[in-house]
Amino acid sequence: MASERVQRRLAAVLAADVAGYSRLMGRDEEGTLASLKTFRRSLIDPALARHQGRIVKTTGDGLLVEFASAVDAVRCAVEVQRAMHEKNGKVSQDIRIEFRIGIHVGDIIIDDDDIFGDGVNIAARLEGIAEPGGICISDDAQRQVRGKVDTVFDDMGSQNLKNIAEPMRTWRARLDANAPSKAPADAVQPLALPDKPSIAVLPFQNMSGDPEQEYFADGMVEDIITALSRFKSLFVIARNSSFTYKGKAVDIKQVGRELGVRYVLEGSVRKAGNRVRITGQLIEAATGRHLWADKFDGALEDVFGLQDQVTTSVVGLIAPTLEQAEIERAKQKPTDRLDSYDFYLRGKALANRMSSLAEAREFFRKAFEQDPEFGAAYAMAAWTLLMQQSIHGMPLTIEMRTEAIRLAHLGSKVGSGDAFVLARSGHVLTYLGHEYDRGTSMVEQAVTLNPNLAVAWYCRGWVSLMCGEAEHAVESFERMIRLSPLDPLRVGAWNGSSFALFQLGRYEEGCVSATKSVQFGANVHTLGAYIMNAVRTGRAVEASEAVAQLLKLQPGFRASYVSEAFPVRWPERRAEIEAALREAGLPD
Repeated sequence: MASERVQRRLAAVLAADVAGYSRLMGRDEEGTLASLKTFRRSLIDPALARHQGRIVKTTGDGLLVEFASAVDAVRCAVEVQRAMHEKNGKVSQDIRIEFRIGIHVGDIIIDDDDIFGDGVNIAARLEGIAEPGGICISDDAQRQVRGKVDTVFDDMGSQNLKNIAEPMRTWRARLDANAPSKAPADAVQPLALPDKPSIAVLPFQNMSGDPEQEYFADGMVEDIITALSRFKSLFVIARNSSFTYKGKAVDIKQVGRELGVRYVLEGSVRKAGNRVRITGQLIEAATGRHLWADKFDGALEDVFGLQDQVTTSVVGLIAPTLEQAEIERAKQKPTDRLDSYDFYLRGKALANRMSSLAEAREFFRKAFEQDPEFGAAYAMAAWTLLMQQSIHGMPLTIEMRTEAIRLAHLGSKVGSGDAFVLARSGHVLTYLGHEYDRGTSMVEQAVTLNPNLAVAWYCRGWVSLMCGEAEHAVESFERMIRLSPLDPLRVGAWNGSSFALFQLGRYEEGCVSATKSVQFGANVHTLGAYIMNAVRTGRAVEASEAVAQLLKLQPGFRASYVSEAFPVRWPERRAEIEAALREAGLPD
């Protein structure tokens, strides 16, 4: 039977996103979202309607729009950006919402209401190299609009666009000849640099030509981050913050400002057959100066050795006074069996996205079945069960709880010197096993072994909270967020902080922290924290509404489940939580 004919057409494609969106959301989620909605409603949507643009899709901070002509696309973009410049005139640079826009004319593929093809990909890459508040267009688009729009375009020359085979000539719109082309680099208040060498390792590009191998490239970077973070003389940004830049054309100077680091490591991984090549370059963020670049080739079974070479080279450059013993410690790996390691990486890819905890657990199980000494695989398998209970607030079955505790004990036994294993296992044993003293000892060992490991501070925060050490909990969560300011785990840190602030009687602050976590993930834990703080501040109506939302998500949840859902060590603390939930209207 003949294959279905692919529908194609020539179109002008506009891609737009918000510059520094992660930073803006980290500073003020509610204000940023409200401002975006206002701009969409009052400015962007009317402009699109006037110029006959069709919105194909939207993301949290971006738009993909199709136009019948390049002239319409450029006129619309210029109208929007000039209006945004005017509205931003009196707005502080560090909270200003500025769009980056890319436009290309090319062949696109139509699938239902969506569009695909090089025409779309090139527009997205042009958006990535546009300045905040600026417009970047392809040479094809510029030829279409030449002499037909009241805008001057400056030639940017040929640009290498990510994942686009050939360099492309591009043009920058000069929206106001009397204004600087972009805000000065120091206009946005950067994070203060730590008092020791600081580094972020960006996602390495998967050059294997096989999307299924994406997990391998990601896993390589995760292990390099872990190796670097073992050095107490370094400040290392955690994986989850670095990976917010995955798939984007990044400005290294902007990365340095947003993450508060002096150095950035980027690179690529090419895996073909039983061979692998790792390339890397170390860049000084403030100047964009390349300090080091190299490539490492070898057989797949030597992948850990190749990774060690990358790690040792970077560390030797930015911290030459480190002792050789610390360099040797960076070479430690959780397993030397590649099959087990591959299973573990696949499990981590699923667990990091929370897409399928049960499937992730099976990958971890295969990993430790292949290598019984693989402590991290035991710990992560146990952690998936912890997350299953904490997200839903409903107790696990006795069999599942027993299994989680067993796995955590096994992990801590074989990984007694691994900060990651101790932190995850200690969290599980405290939350599900109520082994408060054991859990405390394990997370304290973790942060001592590796003070640069964000997840260790995260687990210490939760264990401190459950043991009634509210001040330690708040300090731990703050440290975790500083180490990994863009980390999705910060939602859990805000949630934990709101419980701790409730214990400290700082209810107004507790409401603020709880609101942040609810906005990103409404579940029993986040809503419960908001309810108890809201009740104590006299916000009875808001608390009652949150109770209704909680029961809609989990109809069977009751105030009497506190000992399982919020297993605080001391009975009087549990009684305070239970009383607040009942006062808000949660059934017994």
